[in-house]
Amino acid sequence: MRKFDTQVQLIKYKVLKEVAKQSFKGTLFENMLSIPKLINPTKKPISRCCVYKEHAILNERVKLAIGGDSSNKNVVQVIDIACDECPVGGYEVTNACRGCLAHRCQAVCPRGAISFDENKRAVIDKEKCIECGMCANVCPYSAITNRKRPCVSACKVNAISMDENRVAIIDNDKCIGCGACVYQCPFGAIVDKSYIINIIDMIKKSKENKNYKVYAIVAPSIASQFSYASLGQVVTAIKNIGFHSVVEVALGADMIADLETKELLEKGFLTSSCCPAFVELIKKNYPDLVKHISHNLSPMAFLGKYIKENDELAKVVFIGPCIAKKNEFQLDSVKDYIDSVMTFEELQALIDSKDIEIEKLEESPLDNASYYGRVFARSGGLTEAVRQSLKENEVEDFELQPVACDGVEECKKALFKISKNIKIGNFIEGMACVGGCIGGPGSLSHGPKDKMQIEKYCISAKEKTIKDSISQLK
Repeated sequence: MRKFDTQVQLIKYKVLKEVAKQSFKGTLFENMLSIPKLINPTKKPISRCCVYKEHAILNERVKLAIGGDSSNKNVVQVIDIACDECPVGGYEVTNACRGCLAHRCQAVCPRGAISFDENKRAVIDKEKCIECGMCANVCPYSAITNRKRPCVSACKVNAISMDENRVAIIDNDKCIGCGACVYQCPFGAIVDKSYIINIIDMIKKSKENKNYKVYAIVAPSIASQFSYASLGQVVTAIKNIGFHSVVEVALGADMIADLETKELLEKGFLTSSCCPAFVELIKKNYPDLVKHISHNLSPMAFLGKYIKENDELAKVVFIGPCIAKKNEFQLDSVKDYIDSVMTFEELQALIDSKDIEIEKLEESPLDNASYYGRVFARSGGLTEAVRQSLKENEVEDFELQPVACDGVEECKKALFKISKNIKIGNFIEGMACVGGCIGGPGSLSHGPKDKMQIEKYCISAKEKTIKDSISQLK
């Protein structure tokens, strides 16, 4: 069994693997109800009160693994019956309170919500409390804690709240699809829809009638994922699943770096369009800044467009760490170029559903991009690429003033300043995931080693400049 960061990822993997296996066999829908028993054949619950609830939740996971609720366009959805274990307390006073004389917590409270009981310990009136956190900040004993749910803490756009049954609900009008809540939920109650059965269907049909070829385009962050095998073996495994060819999305990044640089020179100020969650953040929270978003497609979409223009039989599937890409590929501006999206978690399940032993495979090359295309995988990478493009195009009369925003909170700070006409730079690179794409919620691994592995992969690029990379397309 492969190693995952959490038990939640492992359970998700087991569901995806079984769904994929049944789908390849053509027996998915007749055996769908038996999948929970195949995953957990014992009568012992994995983490719940009883095996019956366990299987009911697994049934919901299966539904999401085959596409989820089609009436809900958001790819991030809540499994209601799995969301019932987290406390909903807000700010609370713990046993660490010493009943001190200073009463700093009471003094800073703007609503008079803090009083003291007969033991002189602080008490918070929930009806008055506005959860500003000022009391927690001044307590010398750190005795006041915010019992906020992990999903709520993870969501930096305040899209998650609780209903009357204490079940998480997602406001689709606020959600930017970043997927941070998916990885942070300790019970796996928030899950991203999967489209792997559509991908399997494409692969099967391409083998049966030869009417089209299915291309896999892989994000450069793949270099930090499959620690037990070489990248070349992973490429071979993807081909063994049934994909016609494997191409680096970094090649699309090289193309975009060149185009984005030209657009920046024309406009004088630009916000990047590579991260779909960052783009959604602007559209939903700073509509006046939409005009500044680069008009270029993301590297994923641009590469898909290039492949389809050069092969009329092509179907294109993106593989990466990003859940937001599952929303992006369904946009009107993108759907003609990308046919589906899956995460690295789903790729692992797909490989294992075919009983492919990656470690025993021969290596296949993946050499389609430059260092600067591959470095898009981490925060600041696009900025490096734009700087390099300016250099290669011998632009001397333009001063690049970049702001690389690492994570939603940094993106919000930068966008807020811009919305208030505070000059902070002329090129805003926004990455919703901390660390960049290597921090994506659909990753197998979320460890600190990722950045080092990506840098090593970038340096190994055969093409040393952006122009070298793009020239191979002519």
